[in-house]
Amino acid sequence: MAHGKSLVVVESPAKAKTIASYLGSEFIVESSVGHIRDLPKSADEVPEEFRGTEAGKLGVDVENNFRPIYVIEPEKKAVIAKLKKLLSQAEALYLATDGDREGESIAWHLTEVLRPKVPVRRMVFHEITPKAIQEALRNPRDIDRRLVNAQEARRILDRLYGWEVSPVLWKKIMPRLSAGRVQSVATRLLVECERERMAFTPARYAGVRVSLVKENEPGSEFEAELIAIDGRRVATGKDFDERGQLKDESQNQRVIVLGEEEANRIASALRRATLEVVSIERKPYRRSPSPPFMTSTLQQEAGRKLRFSAQRTMKAAQRLYEAGYITYMRTDSTTLAESAIETARKLISSMYGGEYLPPSPRKYVNKVKNAQEAHEAIRPAGEEWKHPEAVGGEVDSDQAKVYELIWKRTLASQMQDARGESVSVRLRCALPDGRVAEFSASGLTIEFPGFLRVYVEGSDDPEAELESREKHLPKLEESQLLRCVNVQAKSHTTQPPPRYTEASLTKKLEELGVGRPSTYATILSTIQERGYVAKRGQALVPTFLAFAVTALLERHFPALVDYAFTAHMEDGLDSIARGETEPVPWLERFYFGQSHGGASQEGHPSSHHALELGLHRLVSEQLGDIDAREINTIPIGKDPEGQDIVVRVGRFGVYLQRGEDTAPIPEDLAPDELKPEKALELLEQAKNSGGRWLGNDPETGLPVYVRPGRYGSYLMLGDPRTDGEKPKTVSIAPPWDPATITLEEALRLLSLPRVVGKSPDGKEIVAHLGKFGPYLSKGEETRSLDTPEQLFSITLEEALARFAQPKGRTLRSPASVVIRELGSDPSSGRMIVLKSGRYGPYITDGEINVSIPKTSSVDEITLEDALSLIEERRAAVEAEGAPRQKTSKKGKSKSKTASASSTTKETSAQIAECSSPRRRKSRLSQAESSSVVADGQKPGSRRKNATQEGVPS
Repeated sequence: MAHGKSLVVVESPAKAKTIASYLGSEFIVESSVGHIRDLPKSADEVPEEFRGTEAGKLGVDVENNFRPIYVIEPEKKAVIAKLKKLLSQAEALYLATDGDREGESIAWHLTEVLRPKVPVRRMVFHEITPKAIQEALRNPRDIDRRLVNAQEARRILDRLYGWEVSPVLWKKIMPRLSAGRVQSVATRLLVECERERMAFTPARYAGVRVSLVKENEPGSEFEAELIAIDGRRVATGKDFDERGQLKDESQNQRVIVLGEEEANRIASALRRATLEVVSIERKPYRRSPSPPFMTSTLQQEAGRKLRFSAQRTMKAAQRLYEAGYITYMRTDSTTLAESAIETARKLISSMYGGEYLPPSPRKYVNKVKNAQEAHEAIRPAGEEWKHPEAVGGEVDSDQAKVYELIWKRTLASQMQDARGESVSVRLRCALPDGRVAEFSASGLTIEFPGFLRVYVEGSDDPEAELESREKHLPKLEESQLLRCVNVQAKSHTTQPPPRYTEASLTKKLEELGVGRPSTYATILSTIQERGYVAKRGQALVPTFLAFAVTALLERHFPALVDYAFTAHMEDGLDSIARGETEPVPWLERFYFGQSHGGASQEGHPSSHHALELGLHRLVSEQLGDIDAREINTIPIGKDPEGQDIVVRVGRFGVYLQRGEDTAPIPEDLAPDELKPEKALELLEQAKNSGGRWLGNDPETGLPVYVRPGRYGSYLMLGDPRTDGEKPKTVSIAPPWDPATITLEEALRLLSLPRVVGKSPDGKEIVAHLGKFGPYLSKGEETRSLDTPEQLFSITLEEALARFAQPKGRTLRSPASVVIRELGSDPSSGRMIVLKSGRYGPYITDGEINVSIPKTSSVDEITLEDALSLIEERRAAVEAEGAPRQKTSKKGKSKSKTASASSTTKETSAQIAECSSPRRRKSRLSQAESSSVVADGQKPGSRRKNATQEGVPS
């Protein structure tokens, strides 16, 4: 870079490319590729001086004025080195990052890291056009520390919230969950809606609709709805509550609920009836255009009209902005610059005519809480807006669709109102039983389309959207008679509250004043990635995991998911941005409580009574009070016998439980669909599967079962009845017990065989669990392992060391493995060891081996139990006169006398006899204290040709 040039730094390469095309050769434009530093994301990133400290744990030194610990992101080191090199040759540094808090923060971080020795100028613009860039160059300003402080306070607040509260979820629900200031509130909104749907009881009612025509006038047909009988209003869906009962006000009005049978009787009576026009009410209709887009309304409308997710919309908008097609897309302002209004009015006049122009430009006042008016609304960039058809040939499909929305909405916002006439007609007819039925019909005629010529806003309510459509009625007069040509009685069922979509959830968060426009897309993405929400079409369906997380926060940290409190925190952050509040005292009150930072003020988080103690103390004191089982239990109902049916959220997934019965819950089953009847069906399916369900594999979502088999119990991953594929299976060998094995242990076993690594000759070394115990394989070679745990822990170096040793020729089977050491015998000093042999678990002191009684659990055996069993067995052997003898490697007695040899054979016979289930009770003083087995093996089971350790020959 030649001296005399200025360096311009922006966030993205695309933005840099566009701006570079507008600047002369005296400027070099480079990108920082987003943020260059942030709080540490893991312990590895924490600077050495802070490791092991509370500040290092949080990434914020809360005892030192909440000083953030910033670290340069590893992937940005090369970027910084390049910028420093360019800066060393520049005569000035222009920071042209976005004009919001985030952009201001990036600019400040760049000055902190680059430490420029040349003049630093802050360029601010809201559209990337030649005129806007030149104007920003002529009018630079300093970095706005108020905006930097606001963004830094927001980042610290979110870090403290997430890193204090998330570990509570890990401990009480399951690992890898997260809590967040806005995401937890968004999740709560979804859960509350689903709770309403779960509690909802549908009501049934009926209605009658007739088709009427004027005599001798073809094409005059229109429809009318039965609304009253003898002056009493006929019920519609709006008259019922969530329990399926009539609302109090509807009962007070003596509303009639028509049943299907009565509706059919009325319909039959009306088939050839004549209805009289009682009244006609005409009203002028006027509809005004919606304001230009801000971030949230763009996301909402793209969701409704284009079926785009918020993230997809923002991605397209970001590219349009960087390429110079639209103004900055992260804004909560509906304001248009005077030049933009002038451009819009010129376009309207030339394309549609002067009658579509209002006498004066339209001005929009933002109604959103905490709105920032610094930016413009989102509109086409420049002074001559490109037509959507022209842009469509220059950008991709998503960008073209989003640009067309923005162009039309902006233009429509400056057009005349739509005008017309709405008509409401009342009709009546006498029924055969003497009662009088009243009907209503309505019409809408658009006389001047105004802005509707360009754009019609979408709606989250299909019924509201239908009501706004044009509907013509024939010319009618009072007392006129109309003939009924068709009549229909129709039954209706009330519907539960609709689920949120991304568009409607964004709108709700905006109304509550929770979050900022720039964060909504990220929040919506996060709650889906965390497993709190699943998408069903456009609807957002909360999972049972979301229920557990929300229940914990509601019961133990209610302030943190309180809508008003969260909006209150936004007020505080905006107050910091305006320079009205100092960030450190504000953060102190949030984290440490009212005892820090003076009295609570408007916008300060501790003004909520639940946070008077401060977040840190609140979390510390609440942790011990949280009942994990209670939090992770969601009642579903009762079975016919009155037994509770519940959903449990466990460490390895979600499942149904009724007493001892458990069953997996299909992933595509929404919480409001899990009625007691469906739960009983799932429990019955699990019971008929022929095994015990342990839970679901978190990675695949497949169920894990323990099943009995011809050769013993085994594990099965998946269900061939539902998955359609042959499931993976693995045998359950000691020390694992089919009756007590956990899902975590099962998943480890199902992960076998495990590739340990490759040997120098290129062969894979693999750890297996074989019929005779754990072992390693390398091509045709094998080596035994000492314990099952080594299957998962042995390293490549350790495995190579085993293969470097000659293969042992002892008959000791690797099925005889150490489960655990119980302790030393106080009398002999020998170590008492619990082992698993080919025929089950046993205890040994090196001389006496005793099988574990069937009534005892391997996990519960203590040193005292073991010593007692060994002494009983020793006494039994000595009472029979059998000497305790050691055997050589070949299994022969060390004694060379014939009598000793004879005794050994006799002892073997006694051992075999003791091992027989039929004779065990008569030979031992205790029924369950079974056999003494040489190293855990059944006598006579050794094969002469057995040469491998731990694997069948």
